[in-house]
Amino acid sequence: MQINNSFKGKKVLVTGHTGFKGSWMSHWLLSMGADLYGYALAPETDPNVFDALNLASRMNHKVADIRDANEIEAYVKDIKPDFIIHMAAQPLVRYSYHEPKYTYEVNVMGTMNLFEAVRKANLKLVMVNVTTDKCYENKEWDYGYRELDPLGGYDPYSSSKACSEILTSSYRNSFFNPNDYGKTHNVAVASGRAGNVIGGGDWSGDRLVPDCIKAFSQNKEVEIRNPHATRPWQHVLEPVRGYLELAAALERDPMKYAEAWNFGPGEDAAINVGTLLEIITKNWQGKVKNVSNLDEPHEASFLKLDLSKTTNRLKFKPALNIDKAVSMTIEWYKTFYESKEDIVKFTNAQINEYITLAYKQ
Repeated sequence: MQINNSFKGKKVLVTGHTGFKGSWMSHWLLSMGADLYGYALAPETDPNVFDALNLASRMNHKVADIRDANEIEAYVKDIKPDFIIHMAAQPLVRYSYHEPKYTYEVNVMGTMNLFEAVRKANLKLVMVNVTTDKCYENKEWDYGYRELDPLGGYDPYSSSKACSEILTSSYRNSFFNPNDYGKTHNVAVASGRAGNVIGGGDWSGDRLVPDCIKAFSQNKEVEIRNPHATRPWQHVLEPVRGYLELAAALERDPMKYAEAWNFGPGEDAAINVGTLLEIITKNWQGKVKNVSNLDEPHEASFLKLDLSKTTNRLKFKPALNIDKAVSMTIEWYKTFYESKEDIVKFTNAQINEYITLAYKQ
């Protein structure tokens, strides 16, 4: 496994490490022997995957706000990381309509605070900014968005992530230019754009799979807003591997990979909510109610990523089809509810199974 040697014994800072994706990222990095540091708010839900995996006792865990410029600057200066995976974010579209100011403060100014901390620290490091497929100006056309397509965003969340991408590009050009690497600086910066992520351990509100799990586990009916909306669904381990492989590639060749990259699923996974629900209920029986409301805030109906660049240059290919992604997700939750004490072992088993599938391609 090529990425193993890239992180073993290295100082890795993960912002947003207490979140769903951040916890899976942290758990995998620990299994590879990384000297792991985290900077994030406390977990927002109970239960949550961060506590389920007992991560606080296994890593350098700091509870702090990415909006606090002085705090993140001091932390980066103190630990002197070799890698930074920036995952701290306000990640919900509908919440961004209720709290647009907070969304921009976290997703834009929080990212700037981190870049400023890196700029002032004068270190040699690799930084991957994790954004989203929603950063594109979505015209809801039939083909996937490429990394050079225009950025935009209808809702505050999508717009804030487009801003984060523009900010990343600006700092890369102005302060961390790949052409000047090794001359005026030693920082390699890239961004990773992924779609809707599923997987065990997500109890966030206003997300399809967590809503299903919470309802089905209590024998309640789950309410679905938009059964016809199509998204590129993928298991959490797919983009996490993508971010890790991108970080490893940046360390090997800072000038070649300091760009934006799409990490999406295979063609079969770009399905609508209704179809995904059919697959979920094959694995966990439950009742579904359509509560579509024309007065709901706008959300995109169709979104898809073009993976040509990532496939050709990073040699990254999705390893899981949608059925496998859903079955792994449901199996994790069932294990958690039936035997919480076994969930760390089971998570390790899922990562090992995924590694086998991903690297035998």
